[in-house]
Amino acid sequence: MTNSSQDRARRGRPSRTAIFQRFATAIDELGRYGGLPTPVEAKQVWDGVWHLEAHHSTALEGNTLVLREVEQLLEQGRAVGSKELKDYMEVLGYSEAARWVYAQGVAPEELVHDGLTTVTEVRHIHELAMTKVWEVAPHPQANADEVPGSFRKHDILAFPGGMTPPTHPLVSAGVTSWVDQVNEFGRAMSAGTLELADVPEALARIHVDFERLHPFIDGNGRTGRLLLNLILVRLGWPPIVILKEQRRRYLDGLDRADNGDLGPLAELIARSVVENLHRLIPNIAGPAKYVPLEALADKEFSLAALKQAAGRGRLDAIMGPDGRYRSSRAAVEAYKASKYSRGGKA
Repeated sequence: MTNSSQDRARRGRPSRTAIFQRFATAIDELGRYGGLPTPVEAKQVWDGVWHLEAHHSTALEGNTLVLREVEQLLEQGRAVGSKELKDYMEVLGYSEAARWVYAQGVAPEELVHDGLTTVTEVRHIHELAMTKVWEVAPHPQANADEVPGSFRKHDILAFPGGMTPPTHPLVSAGVTSWVDQVNEFGRAMSAGTLELADVPEALARIHVDFERLHPFIDGNGRTGRLLLNLILVRLGWPPIVILKEQRRRYLDGLDRADNGDLGPLAELIARSVVENLHRLIPNIAGPAKYVPLEALADKEFSLAALKQAAGRGRLDAIMGPDGRYRSSRAAVEAYKASKYSRGGKA
């Protein structure tokens, strides 16, 4: 199926092209507002993203902590609930790695290289994310040379969707090649030779290529998402959070990307960047500020009407992890204008 026929099959929802253009527009707007706020300038908002990422990225891999338990663990250092110790250690390790990623991108102490990442950083992120859980629940098949931060010495069978990692002797060279791919992408961005609307598919290719490598015996999904966020924040853009409710879409997107269709995974990435952009710039002035739909309802458009428009993709809106749509006064005005231009049809 071609992209155009896929777009038509979405039955009134925004086309993939429109989503990629929305991504490009959001990145342009971010530049006009002076870039991302630092964790010092917007601690509460960055902490909110940190909690969400630590919760959802580990939940994608089976972690059982709920968001409230993650928030208390990270903010108060208290393990509430009666979950397995490894679940708490997974969240703590991931959160430490995510903090490091945010700092390198938004407020780096020292940048010791010119590219977007290095092989050393790939290994460092895995080490940060996996060391704490490894201390209480190491991978049962790992040998002494497969500790966190070290490449696997085992071969991995093909996954159900057909993705086939390389044999372990090829892993080190594969990671080096992947880092070169990332840094070439970074150079294209710096040179302005890659259109913003084409970036989501480039990011999807980078992400699926890392997951296909599967360079570690465990923790590849978490490490791959952290590395994707390192790339994003070093470009000056928001990190992504793939919600646990999106797990099936995410895995299907990886499978389809592995088979040459980057679109679904790219769309998921683009949507998440835009959603977190609006979380991380809470002080955008005027009509561009994203607020709950309840604050935008009026006599002309009820809350129910706005929800329907958002659900059908007619109103530019995002859905937060609380299940509530958020939009802006500017988006509502644009929706009104388009509605009237169609002769009043919703």
